[in-house]
Amino acid sequence: MFEYMSDSIVIIPTYNEKENIEKIIRVVLGLEKEFHVLIIDDGSPDGTATIVKGLQDEFPERLFLIEREGKQGLGTAYICGFKWAIEHSYEFIFEMDADFSHNPNDLPRLYAACQEGADVAVGSRYCNGVNVVNWPLGRVLMSYYASVYVRFVTGMNIHDATAGFKCYRRKVLESIDLDHIHFKGYAFQIEMKFTAYKKGFKIVEVPIIFINRVLGTSKMNSSIFGEALFGVLKLRWWSIIGKL
Repeated sequence: MFEYMSDSIVIIPTYNEKENIEKIIRVVLGLEKEFHVLIIDDGSPDGTATIVKGLQDEFPERLFLIEREGKQGLGTAYICGFKWAIEHSYEFIFEMDADFSHNPNDLPRLYAACQEGADVAVGSRYCNGVNVVNWPLGRVLMSYYASVYVRFVTGMNIHDATAGFKCYRRKVLESIDLDHIHFKGYAFQIEMKFTAYKKGFKIVEVPIIFINRVLGTSKMNSSIFGEALFGVLKLRWWSIIGKL
């Protein structure tokens, strides 16, 4: 077991993020509040992992890398990261995208929300109006009404149920059987929130501004939305029959 100075780890899954990865790492590690960073790279053919390895020489005690074979899904990447973070005794465990759609300067705000009593802090695009920049109107509407749909089906009072910018207290992730999380894509984010909600943890939304990526290629597609649409119904049914 290694001894780390920080209580906080930011998990960033990557696939072909060479345009963004060095900058996002430097910004996170340059914040006044000390964060560590764990990159989970799914065999990016563009050399993302090679860039991270080069930066590890500069940040040997703050930057970590797990390389996996091929694209295994967002959910499995985060679960891999969660297990690593728990094993290494981090108290606050963050999810964040590599493409600057999530502003690293909001990390201390999510941290503060958990310090002030939240078990899960969600960087929310929709708890204070609609705060999305550079998305086509159709995608904004799809995302917004997806969260309305999730609230209706699950009963969770969360305005941005599909958000992927979050801070968990370690105890939340320790209480969840991570090996039995069902979904790997877009619905993973919903399932994690719903599972925490069903276990009685306090979920707080922190308003953020979400800015669509400028560099690199989006990983979103219609099949990911389809998983979320039908996955929510499955989650509700599993909750009713006691499977969650």
